[in-house]
Amino acid sequence: MNLEIISLLIFVIWTIALGLSLVSYRTVQVLLGKKQSNEFPAGIQHGTDRYWRLNRAHANCLENLPIFATIVIVATLLGETDSVFANTTLVIIGARLIQTITHIISGSARAVDIRFTAYVTQIVSFGFLIWKIFE
Repeated sequence: MNLEIISLLIFVIWTIALGLSLVSYRTVQVLLGKKQSNEFPAGIQHGTDRYWRLNRAHANCLENLPIFATIVIVATLLGETDSVFANTTLVIIGARLIQTITHIISGSARAVDIRFTAYVTQIVSFGFLIWKIFE
């Protein structure tokens, strides 16, 4: 299995892990009688600050996974991958992990700056990979 496919699978596993974290939190809240199962409204802030940051971090992974998947799958199907392409997918994974972990840990201005830098790194890397496909 090539490195870019492994990177894609890591992104998927990370997204699933975040989703499982949300489900676990909600399940515990319901089982302890602290919340009803319908008290987790979509798109409306609820729960602790850290829980809400986890919620947003998961949503951001879901928003970016299709972009990353499309780029990796198209490049793989076209045979347009090389070591630079593969290593760039690792940069994306590293930036995604930094962005997500920072998002969950803190909402401070410094944390937002780190998250933003990690996100920009991913977007620029997506653009670079698209360019690599067509070069």
